[in-house]
Amino acid sequence: MSTVTVSEKLKSLALDLTREYPRSPRAVLGGHVIAARVLDKCRAILNGTGEDYNFNCPLDRIFFDASGLDANEFEALAASGASDDEMGEWIKKHSKLNTPEALVQWNNEWRFKTIDKLPMRLQLFFEDTLAHEFEQKRIIYFFDKLDCDEKRL
Repeated sequence: MSTVTVSEKLKSLALDLTREYPRSPRAVLGGHVIAARVLDKCRAILNGTGEDYNFNCPLDRIFFDASGLDANEFEALAASGASDDEMGEWIKKHSKLNTPEALVQWNNEWRFKTIDKLPMRLQLFFEDTLAHEFEQKRIIYFFDKLDCDEKRL
């Protein structure tokens, strides 16, 4: 568990992931896909309403590694009760994806990433759960897997 101090404002912003899902990885925050989902999970976990979700998990690491942002700094800012707009501005200011071209290229790489292009550890993780989805032809892109699991598809 984090040792970050949680503000009252954060408590009002945090989702209860026992009742609802975090945003789709397609949702954009600070211009970056995945970031809004990372924030939803971070807030909920800090608030104790994170259910089975994890912060700084492999999907979050994809965002943090590409942007160069520090997960601990992100968590501390979220814990302060920063709004989506404030978090988005911080992301824009500190991300190493700092040109429109770099950001659009990275966003589109992940929006349209197929399962076979994921790192092998993720392919192995999803293999058993995806067999049925492939049969139903509901899963094409990696983000589809998450959106299907969370009833958005």
